[in-house]
Amino acid sequence: LMKDQVEQLQKRDIPAAALYSGMSFKEQMLTIQNAQNGAYKFLYLSPERLKTASFREHLPYMDVCLLAVDEAHCVSQWGYDFRPEYLQIAEVRETFKGVPILALTASATAQVVQDMQDKLAFKKGQVFSKSFTRSNLSYVVNNTEQKLERMLHIFNKVKGSGLVYVRNRKQTQDLAAFLRQNKLSADFYHAGLPHATRAKKQEDWINGKVRIMVCTNAFGMGIDKPDCRVVVHYEMPESLESYYQEAGRAGRDGQRAYCVLLHHAADVSTAQHKL
Repeated sequence: LMKDQVEQLQKRDIPAAALYSGMSFKEQMLTIQNAQNGAYKFLYLSPERLKTASFREHLPYMDVCLLAVDEAHCVSQWGYDFRPEYLQIAEVRETFKGVPILALTASATAQVVQDMQDKLAFKKGQVFSKSFTRSNLSYVVNNTEQKLERMLHIFNKVKGSGLVYVRNRKQTQDLAAFLRQNKLSADFYHAGLPHATRAKKQEDWINGKVRIMVCTNAFGMGIDKPDCRVVVHYEMPESLESYYQEAGRAGRDGQRAYCVLLHHAADVSTAQHKL
């Protein structure tokens, strides 16, 4: 996510940098020093790094004009579970009193919107939103027991890049292999892969070297690939909000795109069991 957004900004001649786990200590310190010297307009970092004492000691020396929390629904959805640092982001506001904070998300229920404001210590409830409707997306539910054949038909019929979402890491590999066996360019992605491997796979898909990425929900957050033409959900997603966010990665260029859910009767009980 951070690497992709930094690259997008740099292509627009906007100075930006990110701090992430794959960097050496020397690279991290150089980036922090550059940030203190005003070399960047944007500095990206994770909530976990924001929490560390080693980074906090440098914060007072940075001229920060805005604290932006991207994918802010994670404050509510993840903060109570496996990434509690999301709930501690607001602590940094004490260092930058008077600096505005902005929370951004593409999908959030009314309850999550309120929770985000509470946990980020918003003083005023200023919410700017637009309709969830995206007229260029066609949503389709295919009731079929022949999911492999149906998926193959979709990608043979609809040109352009695509995503296939599944809920099982092994299945990402199996479906990608099936697509390749049928002469389609495909790869797989899940959170269990090494950092460098995930970065390479992400770049290959964004740059069009791989047409179809079969993935878990670990892939796609914050990625802006405008010409994704089709998103297939091979299984039911964990929630309607998750479906809207994942399917919404299609058609960001405003052109026609397709969101297809492959479904059969056993899927409901399978999804309930996984929950």
